[in-house]
Amino acid sequence: MRNQTERQSWHLVLVPCPFQGHLNPMLQLATILHSKGFSITIAHTIYNSPSPQNHPDFTFLPIPEGDISSSPDIDIIDLLLGINVNCKLSFQQSLANHKQILKQQDVEEGIACVISDELMYFAEAVADNLRLPSIILRTSSTATFLARSALLQLKEQGLIPFHDSCSHEMVPKLHLLRFKDLPLSIFADFERYAQLIVYCYHNRTSLAVIWNTLDCLEQLCLMQVQQQCQVPIFPIGPIHKISPPTSTSLLEEDRSCIDWLDKQSHNSVIYVSLGSVAFLSEKEVAEMAWGLANSEQPFLWVVRPGSIHGSNWIELLPKGFRDGVGERGCIVKWAPQKEVLGHEAVGGFWSHCGWNSTLESICEGVPMICRPCFGDQRVNSRYLCHEWRVGLELERLERGEIERAIRKLILDDEGKEMRVRAKDLKERVEVSTGKGGSSHNYLNELVDLIKSF
Repeated sequence: MRNQTERQSWHLVLVPCPFQGHLNPMLQLATILHSKGFSITIAHTIYNSPSPQNHPDFTFLPIPEGDISSSPDIDIIDLLLGINVNCKLSFQQSLANHKQILKQQDVEEGIACVISDELMYFAEAVADNLRLPSIILRTSSTATFLARSALLQLKEQGLIPFHDSCSHEMVPKLHLLRFKDLPLSIFADFERYAQLIVYCYHNRTSLAVIWNTLDCLEQLCLMQVQQQCQVPIFPIGPIHKISPPTSTSLLEEDRSCIDWLDKQSHNSVIYVSLGSVAFLSEKEVAEMAWGLANSEQPFLWVVRPGSIHGSNWIELLPKGFRDGVGERGCIVKWAPQKEVLGHEAVGGFWSHCGWNSTLESICEGVPMICRPCFGDQRVNSRYLCHEWRVGLELERLERGEIERAIRKLILDDEGKEMRVRAKDLKERVEVSTGKGGSSHNYLNELVDLIKSF
């Protein structure tokens, strides 16, 4: 056992991206590394800042990002580009001061390493300026990385933008993916999106890459990435699975839904959550509502406040819907998702297919209805449905199709077969994260690498 003085000599600065799907894995990684004997500083933007009260063992270092987040019209790509410009100088000053404070506290080795989200590339540049080792955390799948890396070349070849008639054609040299599955942005024109890809994927100076994925899911993609990568990669995922329990949600979780789930039959409930970013029109919400009602299956529906255009919460749900479904439906603003997915009453997950949600569902052996909204969600959906075969693709947000998909997943033989495959994947993940498994071994190698700096 390392004594406290020795523990403090290994000090890490982690820089998360301020979106739920990125912030969660970084804070979970911080918890894992803290359990391995490292002391942790979280350097974060003021925008979507994490709560220090949830992580009393960490030091928190705010990085002012200016006023870029104050405009309601700013899109995600502009926000990220702005953060990287505005935070570089303030982070350099804060990190230099932090190094000095550690020195005054007789922390012999000071900062051992800076670990930053791939989208926070300013942190890597600052670490390089201060002659500190750095490591990148990539929170998407390796399949998404390969697809995003191919976008610039596809653009040069004149294959992007693609015509609707080509949307179902296979993309050259990308396993499984059709043109419609490419991780294109809906938030910005291609030129600004391409600029972000270049900054995130090219000419990096970090000494390693941590990946929130695992060998049994993405072996071929991981082999391809390692061939392209000049530094070691560490697929230690699913990070949430190996992290000690901790609260990382930016939104308040409504636990009353667990009591409701306790009253439902085994594998009967469809859990519906489209993530922390997606927005829906009143028409789309009406189709979802009547599809859920007509399926006659119990459902737990997460409706994020403000996610329906023109309403604060559920004021625009169709007339008669809530009275019609009665106790068969439970609607909450946000749910403790990992606990929900692990509940025996849940038989399926209707998801936007963000990578965190995808991994959490796989870890609990829950098959999915896939309705991706943008970006990497399309790649994940394609792999869920056609590689791992634990997902049903929902092509159209139309009540009849929704009803059929739910009933197929929960009641039909096809859904039962998917549930068997999902349970098999769950067991393979447990082997990977257990002692001697691939993720377990990669984590140990990562810890040894950081201690060698």
